[in-house]
This record gives sequence, structure tokens and C-alpha cells, in this order.
Amino acid sequence: MAFIDRVQSPSDSPTRPPLNTITVVNPVTCTPIGQVPATSADEVRAAVERARAAQVAWAKRSIKERGDLLKKWSVMMLEAQAELIEIVRRETGKPDGGAYEELMVVDMQTHYYAYRAARFLKPEIRKPLIPLAHKAMVFYQPHGVVGVISAWNFPLLLGFSDSVAALIAGNAVVLKPSEFTPYTSLFAADMMYKAGIPRDVFQVVTGAGETGAALCDYADYIAFTGSTATGRKIAVRCAERLIPYSLELGGKDPAIVLRDADLDRAAAGVVIGALENAGQACVSTERVYVDKTVYQPFMQKLLARLETFKVGSENGYHVDMGCMTTERELSRAEDHIQDALAKGAQIVYGGKRRPDLGPRFIEPTVLVNVNHDMKVMREETFGPLIPIMTFDSEDEAIRLANDTEYGLSACIYTRDFKKARKLALQIITGDVTVNRPMLAFGSAGAPMGGRKNSGIGRRNGREGLLRFVVPQTVVTDNGLAGKLGNNQWDSRTLFFASTAQKLRRFLPFI
Repeated sequence: MAFIDRVQSPSDSPTRPPLNTITVVNPVTCTPIGQVPATSADEVRAAVERARAAQVAWAKRSIKERGDLLKKWSVMMLEAQAELIEIVRRETGKPDGGAYEELMVVDMQTHYYAYRAARFLKPEIRKPLIPLAHKAMVFYQPHGVVGVISAWNFPLLLGFSDSVAALIAGNAVVLKPSEFTPYTSLFAADMMYKAGIPRDVFQVVTGAGETGAALCDYADYIAFTGSTATGRKIAVRCAERLIPYSLELGGKDPAIVLRDADLDRAAAGVVIGALENAGQACVSTERVYVDKTVYQPFMQKLLARLETFKVGSENGYHVDMGCMTTERELSRAEDHIQDALAKGAQIVYGGKRRPDLGPRFIEPTVLVNVNHDMKVMREETFGPLIPIMTFDSEDEAIRLANDTEYGLSACIYTRDFKKARKLALQIITGDVTVNRPMLAFGSAGAPMGGRKNSGIGRRNGREGLLRFVVPQTVVTDNGLAGKLGNNQWDSRTLFFASTAQKLRRFLPFI
């Protein structure tokens, strides 16, 4: 492709050995796409230093100006969608529809923050020590340089939903994309420069784990999306430097099908939730619990829907699922299948590789007779598996849903919305959706994130923007409470403070 050909390594950096590069592979064919630099720790430090110098002028621009530049970038991305979708597809192996979905969500999030950031970050007046004599205001200041470490499964959405929010808040950003999918980020960065965003304000450093570790050593804030194991290491590194961070980590998300559910909608929702991006999503449905009284009709509808589900390697929006992006993820899925079979589970659909489509294709797989002693019900699979258990009561369903170290998302299928909300509040997750999976992930105005081992912090909504700023309190004294002497609590000050406190009983707004 034209863009990939333009950005091939080795780079023009005089400090990098010519062979210190990473080969990017098309997972559909397992053939090389190109090479990118393995950015060294010294180069990361230099990138952060440039970003820190450029951030001062960037933060002085108005929020509206920053938002307008990012809206312009988003429009340019939409205009270049054909080339962008091809890059995403070649790096991840997902079908065109999945790539387009990433672009749509990022566009919505960009416009959401561009229109609302000024309101979210507006200075606020707070109650001071002595009303009328003091004025307390809270200002929201950017951290400085935000390091974004992104995952390969949604290379545009994950990297740039964080980056856009950080930039609008006045930070500079250094993005380290996954070594498996760097070209999506490089393409989007090129579009940012064309939209007028300064090159040092937004930078992309390519590389593997060492590059991300270096970014943790120099940035002022880290926003990480990836595995729980890596997230723990990043938390330790950030704690040693006493810098803030947010982590969106793994999940083992349950779906609960109640007896009053619309079974057609439930079957469709489970298929989408479990097989979106070949199951390679932190918010994928990885466990399904079905009321015993509707188990048989639900299974019939689920298997019938899978018969029309299209797995393929060709271009086009008619393909429902592509391949696994890495061999590691494919091997884990197969391991979970074999572990379940060895412990008594049965396959009622799929379960095999599809070498006729490519080396990393596997069929959607439905497992029954599973239990919580199996890896497929306890460990994150990150693959197109649908393990199904039954339950006798709603209390049992909630207990099973909470029987996990993770707490990212969940989905409930029912016609009774009041019951759904009641049950949702009993599930220990960052979000719960009703009758359709993954809704919170794309809801620009609602916070989304994990509990337990699924992460710290939130993306989306006001909460997703406020993590990229630091509240700074400024309190002024107008002199009404008396002048400062050797002891600031003189008789006049004490009288004024006491009177103000009494007034608060009748005028609580002061």
C-alpha cells in the first residue's frame, strides 16, 4: 500500500542500528507487510522531551481551537476511510465492517469531546474556609505529556479515543501502539499533522515492550489498554515514579439470559458479543448463563444463527468474522477448548481450525456441559468461544456472574427493564448492558472501565476526560476577615468566621 511503502524502516535516525526493526505481519496470510523501528529508550526520552516543550504552547490554545483541529482530523479520517480500513484489515485480520466500526466510534468520541470539553473543564467555584471573605476556585490543568500504550485488537479505537481526550485537555501525547498493528497509528498520526496538529504535540513511537517500559519512565501520565499481567507491571512502574495512570485490562464478561428474554434477540446478542472481532475484545461475551427453562429453545436459535454466520478472509462487509490476529491468541483458544473437553464439556458447534481460509482461522465454537473448574469459564480466552451453562434462579445467575477475578462488562437479556436494572446493580462490573452487548464501549457520554482485575480508571464521558487533568485549587482572601498579624486567628477573623458559619445554616449556598 502507498502509505505503508512511504513509512518503511530503517528510519533516518542516526542512533538506531539499521537492523533494529520490527516486522509487521498480515495475520490472514502470515506474510510480512513491512518493518517499523524498534524505538530505543533514548529515543523515547527524546520524544517525551520534545512533547513536553511543545505542550506549553498547545495548552495555551483555547479548548475550542484544540477541538476544532481534532474535528478537522476526524473528518479527514472519514474522507480517507478506504485506505484506513485496508490498513486496519491487513494488520488485524478483521473484516471491513469491524475496521469501519472503529472509525465511527472514534469520530463520535472526537466530536463529543470537541463540543463538551469546555464545559467539563470550566473553572468551578467551591466553598471556601470563610464565605464572603475567601473565594475558592478549582482549575483543571493538563498533566503535561501523556503516554498512551495501546493494544492490537482495536488499533484505531483504543489508541485514539485516549489520545483525543488527552489532546483536547491540553496535554501532549506520545502513543506507543502494539508492535503487531503500528501502521494504523502511523496513518492516523500523519492525518493529524495534515490537520494542523503540531508534530511534537502528538508523536508515535513504535516498538515492543521495552519501548512501552521506557515511556512509563518519562511520561507524566500513562493510559494503558492491554492484559492484566502487563497492567500490573505498568502500575508498579508508575507507582515507583508516583505518576498517575489508568488501566483498561482483561475481562471475562458474562451474559445472562432470563426466562422472559426475547430469545431471538438473546441469540443474536450472544453471537455478536462473543464473536465480534473473533472474540478478541476485552468486552467480549466469554460466559453465557441461560435459565434452564428456556435452554433448549435458546440453543436452537443460537445454532440456527451460527449457520448463517460468515467466516472469511476476503474483503467486503458481508464477512462477519476474520482470523485471530496472533498465533498466541489462537493457541490459547485451542488450549481452553481442549481443557474443557478433558473435563467433560461437549462441542455442539465448530471447534476446528480453518486452514482453507488461512493459518490463523478457527471456527466459532459452542461448548456445553461446562463448569467453573474449566479454563474457558475462569481465564480470559480472547477468542471465538461460546461456553454455556444453565441456572435455576436469578440469585444463582448473579453468583455465577460474579464468580470471577474480572469485572469489566456484563449483559442481561430480559423484557423486564426494571428487573434488569435491579440485577445489573448486583453484578460487580464497570458496566452492564441490556439486550445488546458492548453498548457502553461505544457510548461516548457514559464512563466505561473495569473493577477488580479489569482495571483502574474510566474512558468516555466526563470521567474519561478528567483523568487527563489535575485539579488545582486557587483561594483568594479579600481582606474582609481581618488583616494578618502574628497569629492569623485574631478576634476579628474568629468573629467573621463564626458569623459566616451561622449564616450557612440559613444560606447553605454561601
